[in-house]
Amino acid sequence: MRRSSSSDARKKDTREKIELGGLIVKAGLRYEKRALLLGLLIEGHRRIEDDAAERSRLTAIGAEAFGRDHE
Repeated sequence: MRRSSSSDARKKDTREKIELGGLIVKAGLRYEKRALLLGLLIEGHRRIEDDAAERSRLTAIGAEAFGRDHE
């Protein structure tokens, strides 16, 4: 049974990584270098860490992009 739980954990981790990769594609960044993508994410994390207004602004941009999925 232990193998099953570790297998399930690996499957969940893999699915999460696939979904996160999909966000990169959705943002139009598929062909950017990995170093740039990581830099964007690190900078974004720094910007939202202590700035609720920036977090809200970026969340609204993302929510709008998800809303366009059904157009």
